[in-house]
Amino acid sequence: MRKIVGYLEGTDSVWLTTLNAQGHTTLPLSNGFDGHGMNIGMLNQQNRVDLLIGYLHKLLPAEGIDVTMAGMLHATTVYGIPVLVVCPAEIQATARELTGDVPANVQFVDPSALPDAALGALA
Repeated sequence: MRKIVGYLEGTDSVWLTTLNAQGHTTLPLSNGFDGHGMNIGMLNQQNRVDLLIGYLHKLLPAEGIDVTMAGMLHATTVYGIPVLVVCPAEIQATARELTGDVPANVQFVDPSALPDAALGALA
């Protein structure tokens, strides 16, 4: 069964192409500020994705913007969509401090571990 992988701008295009070749669908999503695709906040039961992938910097709002990573990802929490936040292993502790309250459906993943983590989440 084809699964839908939502991705934020900057996700490796060769790897996304590989996912397509493996029978999955990819869908560009926006953090609400960059206009890359459909806003993450618009996900619902009818247009949900099976997995969301994005680099940390796409989920950290600029200073002075009154939104949190948890706020941006609220729809993923409501609909139980796993989120893989791509972030080098050596800075993940700092990343968790920057993001504040990390929802339970969010996993920080080193770029080298992303393919295995994504395929595991899609299984």
